[in-house]
Amino acid sequence: SVLLLFISIMTMLMSGVVAIFEYDLKKIIALSTLSQLGMMMFSISLGLYELAFFHLLTHALFKALLFLCAGILIHGAGNTQDIRSFGGLSLNFPLVTVCMNLANLSLCGVPFLAGFYSKDLIVELACQYSWGIFVLLMMFICLSLTVLYSVRLTYLSFVGPYGGG
Repeated sequence: SVLLLFISIMTMLMSGVVAIFEYDLKKIIALSTLSQLGMMMFSISLGLYELAFFHLLTHALFKALLFLCAGILIHGAGNTQDIRSFGGLSLNFPLVTVCMNLANLSLCGVPFLAGFYSKDLIVELACQYSWGIFVLLMMFICLSLTVLYSVRLTYLSFVGPYGGG
């Protein structure tokens, strides 16, 4: 259980850090999945099996939406996956922008979206366990990384300046 806890925290941390420095759209989404799998393993290491399964279901639903939106963006941007060449796509793809932002916000755990109900329960119950302040600090750092790479992806894809040629 302690080994699984350590591996899950390291998985969340490493995949979150790598996603922040990645520019390939599909790789960022895949690293986000890896980070969330670490969250599910973290939940299992605490004995919260049902919550891990609930998080798996909510994550799968919104991750599928993210990949569908990514496919549309890649096709619409001339078959490039580099998010540096996107920028300003919200004007050309308003529906995709809304869907992708909703999926990203749900995966970040924004209140009253589906991802909030699964992730918040895991975080809330993890705070009740006496694993120590270091485990909780690492968990919150990893959750912050999720928000950081999601906001970065949204900014570079939809809000930032157009970088394509």
